[in-house]
Amino acid sequence: MDTLSKYKKAQERVREIKDFYNHLGTFIVVCTLLFLINIYSSGFFWVVFAIGGWGIGILSHASKTFGWNPFFSKDWEKRKIQEYINRDDF
Repeated sequence: MDTLSKYKKAQERVREIKDFYNHLGTFIVVCTLLFLINIYSSGFFWVVFAIGGWGIGILSHASKTFGWNPFFSKDWEKRKIQEYINRDDF
């Protein structure tokens, strides 16, 4: 792999991590505001639905960004790719 392609790959990786942290920061700020609005506006604690739904999105984004997936790890992905490469009927 040449220097330019390594640089581009590293640049893309840094952008992915930066995008995740921007998403996480937005999540924290917006959910804090929603929590405060909920506390001062009604007796029903509706903010848990917003936090829970968006929280699932944050976990998914973190999983993709940092390569954590309990079902389909990077190692599994590499093994599957190699399996398909080795098949004669593919």
